[in-house]
Amino acid sequence: MEYLSTDKVLVVDLDKSEVIEDELSDDLVNEKIGGAAINKYLYEQHVDGDPVVIGTGLLTGTLFPASSASVITAKSPATGLVCHCPVTLKVGLEIQYAGFDYIVIKGKSQAPSFLWIHDGVADISDASDVWGKDVWETTAAWRQAMGDDLIQTLVIGPAGEKGSDLAQICCNFWASGDRWGFGKCLGSKNLKGLAFRGMGLLEIADAEEFVELSLDVLEEVKESAFVGRQGIGDMAEALGESGFKEWLAPVVHRHSACYNTPYPTNTFAFLSEDPQKMEEPQNEEPGFLITDLFGLIGFKKAGFDVKDACELLKVCARYGIDAAGVAEQSLAAGKTSIAAVREGLTEFTGDVTRPGKGIFSPWCPNQPIFGEFDAADTDVEAWWERRMAVAYIFGIHPIFAVMSPEIVEDDLVEIAAIGTELEISQEILDDVVAYLTG
Repeated sequence: MEYLSTDKVLVVDLDKSEVIEDELSDDLVNEKIGGAAINKYLYEQHVDGDPVVIGTGLLTGTLFPASSASVITAKSPATGLVCHCPVTLKVGLEIQYAGFDYIVIKGKSQAPSFLWIHDGVADISDASDVWGKDVWETTAAWRQAMGDDLIQTLVIGPAGEKGSDLAQICCNFWASGDRWGFGKCLGSKNLKGLAFRGMGLLEIADAEEFVELSLDVLEEVKESAFVGRQGIGDMAEALGESGFKEWLAPVVHRHSACYNTPYPTNTFAFLSEDPQKMEEPQNEEPGFLITDLFGLIGFKKAGFDVKDACELLKVCARYGIDAAGVAEQSLAAGKTSIAAVREGLTEFTGDVTRPGKGIFSPWCPNQPIFGEFDAADTDVEAWWERRMAVAYIFGIHPIFAVMSPEIVEDDLVEIAAIGTELEISQEILDDVVAYLTG
């Protein structure tokens, strides 16, 4: 496909240790639009290889507000369902610009390996030196080896290698939206993860009109109810967690947004230095980027103070395990110290609470935040499922999708048609949503 696309689908066969490039056809985009829907289609095409599919939304990496998300699709070891989770921060963008719209990973490598994807080139590389290392050590090792601190990673830790159903694919050093155990999927393939770097460009059919509509939507977004709020604390309070912002305040250093997302959904906490300090920190690891709202809420409910709760988020991220699941199981098991939780990491697996129908990640709150959505007044579950489906198709940050009523389907359909010159319509979108959620 010529526009809003690299025009490439990468198929990685780990059994054969080979990579194949396929073309992304206009017909497929016209039928499935993008993101999770094309991921699901590719999953079905390669189902015999037990695939993990990573794909970009149709708008990922563009100027449209909150176009930061890519998507991972696989069969969850925890639920047995084919489901999807978002890839945010700067990683989703880098996947797009590294040279491929979709990556299908099937089979199993004979030895520990990782995928190095850069400027339209994909290499299956040896990962024996990082197998057994944690998420932070692995990301740091890859960046050092390749001489580029801007490399973005999707990586598993010991939890994925050891086959925990709570194992998570992490984004760089931080927790991701993977609450399906996808880290176990990569571990079973002897795949430590993927590293991305690229300087690619996206061509737009009508760039002037595309930018104009994007800026119009951004102006509307600036009038949204979230304006003046920021970070994890305000989000938790909006969900009814009274006193959460005050509890979190002693460690808050700054708030951080994912690529082109108008609300900073992440909060950086300083744990070993004064959060108010603006100078360069003395410690190499002064704190932690909180990207998992429900993991933090879970550890608070388990009775941990804010520093210990954030420390446990860091422990989980390094180990590559779903912090929300660990918090829930820690509370149930009466584990009330960092040492007890750390020692129990190898035991955490199995069922945890995952709201929703098991298709889209409950990492994103399943209710409106800040903004008022008319459809949510009647059936909030159906509203959330559709809101997620549309976000996962176009590459919109899922959390922003539930806080900004100004992101509407009409605009997404219109800008998709403007950007691609394809006949994408509301009727096609309805069909695609039905395909994803049916």
